[in-house]
This record gives sequence, structure tokens and C-alpha cells, in this order.
Amino acid sequence: MTFPVVGMVGGGQLARMTHEAGIPLGIRFKILSDTPQDSAAQVVSDVVIGDYRDLETLRAFARGCDVITFDHEHVPIAHLRVLEADGIPVRPGPDALVHAADKGVMRARLDEIGAPSPRHRIVSDPADAAAFAEEVGGFPVILKTVRGGYDGKGVWFVRTQADAEAPFKAGVPVLAEEKVDYVRELAANIVRSPHGQAVSYPVVESIQVDGVCDTVIAPAPNLSEALAGEAQALALRIAKELDVTGHLAVELFETTDGRILVNELAMRPHNSGHWTQDGAITSQFANHVRAVLDLPLGDPRPRARWTVMANVLGGDYPDMYAAYLHCMAHDPQLKIHMYGKDVKQGRKVGHVNTYGDDLDDVLERARHAAGYLRGSITE
Repeated sequence: MTFPVVGMVGGGQLARMTHEAGIPLGIRFKILSDTPQDSAAQVVSDVVIGDYRDLETLRAFARGCDVITFDHEHVPIAHLRVLEADGIPVRPGPDALVHAADKGVMRARLDEIGAPSPRHRIVSDPADAAAFAEEVGGFPVILKTVRGGYDGKGVWFVRTQADAEAPFKAGVPVLAEEKVDYVRELAANIVRSPHGQAVSYPVVESIQVDGVCDTVIAPAPNLSEALAGEAQALALRIAKELDVTGHLAVELFETTDGRILVNELAMRPHNSGHWTQDGAITSQFANHVRAVLDLPLGDPRPRARWTVMANVLGGDYPDMYAAYLHCMAHDPQLKIHMYGKDVKQGRKVGHVNTYGDDLDDVLERARHAAGYLRGSITE
């Protein structure tokens, strides 16, 4: 029997963990990585080093793959259309992926399907950004470059017209959005297969620090059943309308007046779904593999009452391995996931998962472990 080869563009931690999920299934992986030191390139046997922005590199990489998928949204959409013309299944396809790659396209399409969003429009210069601010009740507003941003990069909190100059230096269109008065950020994670089967994970709370995801709580505490159901139904509808294949994360604002608004879309495994590795019957990574191969999807239900994921960021303590002794002895149930990255200040180098019946305890255990690994907690 010949098992399929999944080609994943991008060699980061998402590719590393997706490859891990395919190992028990006997699925072979091929990675297009920027460097041999990237997270996935360290553990996948079939690695091509090259530039995903070069069409011929992509075409050569795709040969011998049964399907192409991604650990980021930055591959030129036109290149993906060429791969499809070459007969290579691309999942998610370019017509879907463009909505994650270009925030302007995303907002326009969400408007078309009636998905709730913050007020927004493309702005041409700082004066136009100031005009938009007047339209939505005044500064502050949010400005985003439509392409290339992640983890808070490419996003500006703008209080005056003078503050609005920096986004326009990137040379790409700028999207202006109203500053939403929100209680917290949520994420609805779903997985959809080519034949239309879809599963939905519990809606989670995502806690951001300096624009970077710090902690995810699954399920979101004190979220009404009605609003959770609305968020899941919205994510499933977006996946269907945009014809998404694979994992879709819909990042949401829960507003002070009880609504949900779409913030961002990601069409790949996502930080808000890392808790599923240890907290769900079938992880986001395993279901993404199943989806891109059009296999039946696995059960997304949680294994425990609460699961908490805390990101491990680089700090002033480079020898994280030395901290394992304390962390593992302190909490034998702790699950540590490291990415093989060099430790740099503020860089995501891993995450930890904890689970149990007492949310306060589960939260404390996750934050203690992440802090001790970083070096910000020493006892």
C-alpha cells in the first residue's frame, strides 16, 4: 500500500506539529523550509530548502506530493493557481486562502456574506485615516497593512493623524478599523474537508499580551451557550461560504454589548487551537491532516473540563532544558511542547498545556510552568 505524501509549505512550528500528528497514520511529509534550522526542518526527513515566493521552486517542490498545504498564508496566490493548473490539489485552495492572506479581501467578502465585523474601510493616506476616524466617532482607530502581518506586526493603534504615517511606509494598502469596545477575545476553531464534513471545537478565550497570544482557556469561561453556539455557527458558515479545506480559526471580539465580531481569519493550524493536542480527542493538527487528505474527521470534543495553553516566550534564561526538572516534578501532568528554536527575547519557542476540573488550578499550573521555563518565575 502506498501512503500519501503531504507537502507543507513553511517549516515553522505549525508544520512540525502537523507532521507529528501524521506519524501515527503513516502519512509521509515533505516540507518547503526557508532554512535547515527551521522547526519542522529539524524533524522531517524530506526537506526542501527554498523560497516559497519563487514559482519554479514551488512547482519542483510539489512534484511527488499528493496534496499541498501550509503553515502560513504568505505564498503568492497566483503561484497556487499555477500548481492547481499543474494538477496538484492545494488545500485550502487559492480562492479560499486569499481571504487569510489579504485583510482587505477578507473584509469585503465577510461583508458580502453578512458576517459581523468592526466598521472598516481601506484608507489611502494619514488624512484619509483621520477622515475614517471621524466616520466612526473619532480616534483611536486601528490601522493594519492588508498583507504580511502576524503576532501584532503590521497593526497600529492610532490616536492622531500624525500617528497614522507609519503604516503607509510598508507600500501595501492599509485597512482602517474602528476600535472595538470589547470584553475579551475569543476564537472559534473548525475543520472542514473537501466533501463538506466539518467539526467544531469548543470556543476558547484568547488572552493577548503586547499583540501576542499569551494564554488560551478552553472552553471560554462564562460564555453563554447561546453566544458560543453563535460563534461556532458563524465559523462553520464562513468555512462553507469561502470553501475552506482544513483548519480555520476565526478570531473574534466579544463586545461589551454582548455581540461577537470577526477580527481575523487563519486557514491553518492556529495558536488558539494548540490546547487540542492534549485537551481534545482529536487535535487540530490531526484533523487538518485528515481534512487535506479528505479522510473522515475525528471527534473534536474535549477530554477534560478545562484545558489551558500558555505560550513559552524567550526571555533572559536561554537554558530552558535545565528548567524541565523543576517543571516536571512540580506538575507530573504538565505537557511541554518545544519548537527547537533558539531563545530570543519575546519569541515563541514553545507552549505548555495543563488540564483538570478546577480552572484556577489549571491556569496557575500553566502560567507557573511557562514562567519558570522563561525564567520570570524562579521558585
